Amino acid sequence: MGMAQEFKDFALRGNVVDMAVGIIIGASFGRIVSSFVSDVIMPPLGLLLGGVDFKDLAIVLQEAIGETPAVTISYGAFIQTVVDFVIIAMAIFVAVKVMNSMKAKQEAAPAAPPAPSKEEVLLSEIRDILKSK
Repeated sequence: MGMAQEFKDFALRGNVVDMAVGIIIGASFGRIVSSFVSDVIMPPLGLLLGGVDFKDLAIVLQEAIGETPAVTISYGAFIQTVVDFVIIAMAIFVAVKVMNSMKAKQEAAPAAPPAPSKEEVLLSEIRDILKSK
């Protein structure tokens, strides 16, 4: 089997394609949550805290000197990233919880009894014939 065929078999396997779709959707979801946090949640929160813009919160370790930029610790951006993470983690938790409950309901549903084997059907017919005589 050639290298190209092996790669094709690997790439088109169902779980690899599903994983790729999940990664793409997850990345998009992350950008949506980041925008939600930075554009919707943080501005009102900053307003409640006295008009603070979280993007600008930083500790200056060294002022800018000429062409050299200032050295800062941007803890406002860190706070925003933590809020992003918490929202994404909660969304994933809820999704996994819903999937687990659906799986539990599916497993709890009684399975249909298996169809009788050919031998059992034949023996039942013989029994019924003997009873009728």
